[in-house]
Amino acid sequence: MQELELLSRVTLYVLLLLFGSITLILWWFQINVYKGKAMDNPDGSSDDWHEQKILFGMSFADIVIICPATFVGIALILIDSHWGFYILGLLSFWHVWVNTAFTVTSLRFEKPEMTFMWFMAYPFGILLGLLYLVWLFVHFEMVFFP
Repeated sequence: MQELELLSRVTLYVLLLLFGSITLILWWFQINVYKGKAMDNPDGSSDDWHEQKILFGMSFADIVIICPATFVGIALILIDSHWGFYILGLLSFWHVWVNTAFTVTSLRFEKPEMTFMWFMAYPFGILLGLLYLVWLFVHFEMVFFP
């Protein structure tokens, strides 16, 4: 990472901080869903696997795959391993895909108020994933051809 300009490094660190923060919140939320708590969403819906059994599997997958992979990716980037960039690149596609599905579902079926919390819970993941993918594209040569 030493070959990155200061602005590129600062941008990367901000993205890593955002990924880490969102992942901590997701992990906490999904652990509560996995434990059987009904968790309220900002759009007025609720995640309760007692009502929708698929939520149990989704929370389990987030707890054991997505969240740990994100933290591993961040750690690998910080110790200057290119595998971290690859892992977060794949997870960025996941963020875009999942948050697009949740945003569209929320807009279609819940008709939420566009509050800050709603934006952070749904479309922010799309924005975060896209920002990292753009960063990766701009630094493609450095990441993929070290």
